[in-house]
Amino acid sequence: MEATGTDEVEKLKSKFMSAWHNMKYSWVLKTKTYFSRNSAVILLGKCYHFKSDEPSELSPDGSCLDIVDTVISGNVEEFRKDFISRIWLTYREDFPQIKDSALTTDCGWGCTLRTGQMLLAQGLVLHFLGRAWTWPGALNIENSDSESWTSHTVKKLTASFDASLTGGREPKVLSKDHKEALKRDCDDSEMRDEVYHRKIISWFGDSPPASFGLHQLIEYGKKSGKTAGDWYGPAVVAHILRKAVEEARDPELQGITIYVAQDCTVYSSDVVDRQCSSMGSEKADMKAVIILVPVRLGGERTNMDYLEFVKGILSLEYCVGVVGGKPKQSYYFAGFQDDSLIYMDPHYCQSFVDVSIKDFPLESFHCPSPKKMSFKNMDPSCTIGFYCRNMKDFERISEEITKINVEENLRHQGKELK
Repeated sequence: MEATGTDEVEKLKSKFMSAWHNMKYSWVLKTKTYFSRNSAVILLGKCYHFKSDEPSELSPDGSCLDIVDTVISGNVEEFRKDFISRIWLTYREDFPQIKDSALTTDCGWGCTLRTGQMLLAQGLVLHFLGRAWTWPGALNIENSDSESWTSHTVKKLTASFDASLTGGREPKVLSKDHKEALKRDCDDSEMRDEVYHRKIISWFGDSPPASFGLHQLIEYGKKSGKTAGDWYGPAVVAHILRKAVEEARDPELQGITIYVAQDCTVYSSDVVDRQCSSMGSEKADMKAVIILVPVRLGGERTNMDYLEFVKGILSLEYCVGVVGGKPKQSYYFAGFQDDSLIYMDPHYCQSFVDVSIKDFPLESFHCPSPKKMSFKNMDPSCTIGFYCRNMKDFERISEEITKINVEENLRHQGKELK
């Protein structure tokens, strides 16, 4: 009877904390995000420009532009679609109870696990769908701050721009058979992509069977001395993700693995070992590798000298993001504009979604609006991720990072000479 009473108290406490955190974090999607109209926006290796010829709303300090009533000569809609297509994993509540605890929510403690999930999800998107993939339903997402994206003016300009591309030219007429063949190919491709889209999300479901779900990650975290309710750091999460991918039994996941760098050093021979799952055979079965590099970008505070390095990393098409944040508050960094990092915030408590049912709703797994944070406010501890489909990708990443380091060294030498 005593044990039962204790369980009831724990459940009541859990429900109270869930309600508190839901109220505490409900503002996350309500705050406006401002973008400069004169600077490029980088999102996981892709570059976007927002241009304006009309005056528009400025941020309180006058330095940044909200995308309200802005005439866009760049590609804000493409950026919006690309950003929303990234998989967003947040706090959840009312999911199946976590083993050896009374917890049915991760509100208040699971943010780094969630940002780690987002990084891994982006790696899986690259692996199965490619960087060019975007979710067809992205622009249908209801945005709590939808006016920060676009306006009637933008839509009108886009329509005018599209018309100008076709104006004055004789339209190409396709035969009926050709049209049907193109539609068939498009439908088949979209159907395949949607199957993988849903499958990737289902691997992160909040139930014990999900390969990369919270329940499994917590089990793997026990070997690092962590339990449900503890706070997890970026380096610990990197090793948890490696173990989760190693232990995944889904046949679709046998072609990918994770390598975690040791002391900020990536050893080429170790990466090769990871990529070749059967070195003894005549023809090795090559695996794609997600490389995770836990780093510290300064002492107690982030050293601003690392800003250009981080921007260089996020500009690479192979980058799958950065697990970082502010002290005790983790974010998934996916891009930047000027000296601000663009991120997805897991601190938004949503209801449990059963991903085992057919056609489960996808909307809560896609973030309707980006957030920005000054680089100087970033916690120095973070984990950087890269995706390599093969050895050529790894060689290119090595070359690109070497180039970034050389440019950084030259920049520092120039500073010293001054």
